[in-house]
Amino acid sequence: MTSANGIPLAVKITGANRNDITQLLPLVDAVPPIAGKVGRPRRRPRAVLAVRAYDSQPHRRALRHRGIVPLLARRRTEHGSGLGVYRWVVERTFAWLRQYRRLRVRYERRPDIHEAFVLIGCILICWNFLSKSF
Repeated sequence: MTSANGIPLAVKITGANRNDITQLLPLVDAVPPIAGKVGRPRRRPRAVLAVRAYDSQPHRRALRHRGIVPLLARRRTEHGSGLGVYRWVVERTFAWLRQYRRLRVRYERRPDIHEAFVLIGCILICWNFLSKSF
């Protein structure tokens, strides 16, 4: 899950044979509190944009129950939902992660080691973003 700028907010590692939809709600729940303004830090995103693979009524209901607006592309509709305008941000973050050789091809057999390298990649992306903004 990324922010609107492409900064990784939460990461989950699963097997290649798992459906993405099974990880939607755990990924939303894994977003850490975002501090900055005075008051209680924001815990949840305002909206979730996702492609057709995440479209299901139970997940839409669960997101609304959490106070999140689900902007999920509908299945069995024509292309042109407009989410592609925003989807490139996520694809760019994937490309940023793939620039690291250990993440381009998975060499590790143990998932905890691979997850550690993914987290290091996310930390480096955040560091690069913050160093350019100052």
